[in-house]
Parts: sequence; C-alpha cells; structure tokens
Amino acid sequence: MSNLLDTLRARHLFDDMTSPALEAALDHPMTVYAGFDPTSDSLQAGNYVTIMTLAHFQRAGHRVIALVGGATGLIGDPSGKSTERQLLTAETVERNLVGIRENLSHFLDFDPKSANPAILVNNHDWFGEMTFIGFLRDVGRYFRMGNMLGKESVRKRLEADDGMSFTEFCYQILQGYDFLHLNQTHGCTLQIGGSDQWGNITAGTELVRRVQGAEAFGMTFPLVCDSAGRKFGKSEGNAIFLDERKTSCYDFYQFFLRAADADVARYLRIFTFLPLERIAELEAALAAAPERREAQQVLAEEVTRAVHGERGLAIARRATDVLFGGSIEGLGAGELESIFAHVPSATLEAAQVVGKPLFEVAAL
Repeated sequence: MSNLLDTLRARHLFDDMTSPALEAALDHPMTVYAGFDPTSDSLQAGNYVTIMTLAHFQRAGHRVIALVGGATGLIGDPSGKSTERQLLTAETVERNLVGIRENLSHFLDFDPKSANPAILVNNHDWFGEMTFIGFLRDVGRYFRMGNMLGKESVRKRLEADDGMSFTEFCYQILQGYDFLHLNQTHGCTLQIGGSDQWGNITAGTELVRRVQGAEAFGMTFPLVCDSAGRKFGKSEGNAIFLDERKTSCYDFYQFFLRAADADVARYLRIFTFLPLERIAELEAALAAAPERREAQQVLAEEVTRAVHGERGLAIARRATDVLFGGSIEGLGAGELESIFAHVPSATLEAAQVVGKPLFEVAAL
C-alpha cells in the first residue's frame, strides 16, 4: 500500500493532495470515494480516469466508494464551467443513474462475496430527506463566506459576465456534506477527483474537520488532455462514451488507435494496467519504428477489451479490417450493419443502383 502514490505518480494519476500525511495514512487500509455526476446516461473517457484511479486503490487493498450524484446532479457542478449548466429534470437524472451504475459494474468489483467489494451510493438517499431549514442549521453554519468566495471555481464565475447563481454557489456545500456523510456512515477519510475539483474536495475535508474533529484527506489527478490541450470532456464536442450505444466499439477502438505519438505512452499509463516495463518497451518500439504504431495498437486493444470485452474488441477489429481493405466475405447482414452503423453513408432507391455502372452510383 505504501507504494500506491508512487504508482499513481508514475501513471500520471496524481496531481496534488491536501496533506503530506496522506502518504503515511495509505500504509493502512483506507476508505476512499469519488463522485460521478449523472449528466449523461453513460460515462465517458474522462470519467474513465476516475474509475482507473479507484481501481488502483481497490487493487491496493483500500475500500472504494463510487458515489452517483442523484441529488447534486439536479444542481450541476460549476467547476471548470464558464456558464451555468442546464438543469436536468429528476426523470432524466434517474435514467442517467441507471446507465452509470451499469458502466461502473464493468470496472469495479462490487461483488459482496469478494474480500474487498466496492460500494455504490446515491447522495439523493440522504439529501432527499433533508429540509432547507434543517440543512442551513445543521450544515450551512460550518461554512465561511470568505473561504467559499475564495474558491477558484467561484472566483472565475463571479468575474464572468453572467456571474454565478446561488444554486451553483451552494454546490460546494452539497459535495462537502457528501464527504461528511460518508465519513460518518462508512468511515471514509479520502476523496479523490480531477484537479478542477480541488475546491469542492477541500470543502469536504474542512467540514469533516469542523464537525468530527478528525483529519480527512483529498487527492486530485490531472485532467486528461491530448498534446494539443484538448480535453476529453463532453463539453468539448469529442466525447468518447463507455456505452457502445453512444460510441460504437469501432469508434472507441479507432479513437485510441489514432492517438498521437506524443500522447500514446501517457495514455497507456493512464488507461491500462500494463506493467510500466512493458510500456517502456512500447515507447522504445515507437521511437524506433513509429510507422508500425505498435504502441497505439496495444493501447486500442487493451482499453477496448477492458471497456467492451473480447466481443467488443473482436467487432472493432473486424470492422477495422473491413473498412481498410479487408474482405466482407462470409459476413451476415447483421454483422455488416453493425460494422457500417457509424460510417458516413447515403441511402438510394434500388432503381438508382441496380444495373447501373459503378461510376454513376458513386457520382450520386
């Protein structure tokens, strides 16, 4: 366990921590949590970083909690946003929660018969029973306006033209209380999240200190960007979802296969459990023969297998083979439809195709 932070650092999964005492605390089993906002019915590659970090903690013997924000999802996290999020309906949030639960079950071990099962919680279970007056009396009194206004996510929004709504301003209190509730009910002493979550995480560590008189920790990891600085986030227009109904196995595989040489080794460290020695070998192979793209092939295969299983990887490989010159002989209509489902196409009347020269059809 003492080497966990070294592992996370080596895999680009560590950015900062609230106290250096966390290093020693990790010598013993801890309970750690991370939150997932139900803004979609599927998690995406950016969330996969959080999942991988939780998985490293679970593999190291720590108990992990995945929190889905059934309540906070109704508010919307302002962190990293220049404008207020569009508020979701309760029905949309509930539908999205179902998809997120299904996503997480593929990567974290929730089996209660396991030696160290993960826990899945929904913060609507405790916020749904609270009254506004009760929340202000029991929770709000522990927060100081100076600290809240000093959060980077708040300062940036207050400087923007539209400012910040009271709803968004209160988000850090809600997430802070999540940490306190999990500390009281599950003994959770560590929250992890992306670097843009620092303000929300420290709101929780401070609340636990004030109410419980005990130390709680926070740890962040870098937001994943490519070498050009583009994020994987949904708001960037290039989301790669973990659900094949939203991003096909082929598109998912191709996204990682197209990774730039400058990014692929870092992606291998972040998105796979391959030994670091093997990744170093792939880096050397890439430097010696970049045209072979061996590192990209391994990355695409490892991540697609982890997310979509052997079946999904086989579909992605077959589609890649067909679309890049392979034969379609022996493939049934269902397989062809799956392969070409996300390929740009056009529909023509039979009379425009049957018996016509190829060049005329192509011109249409």
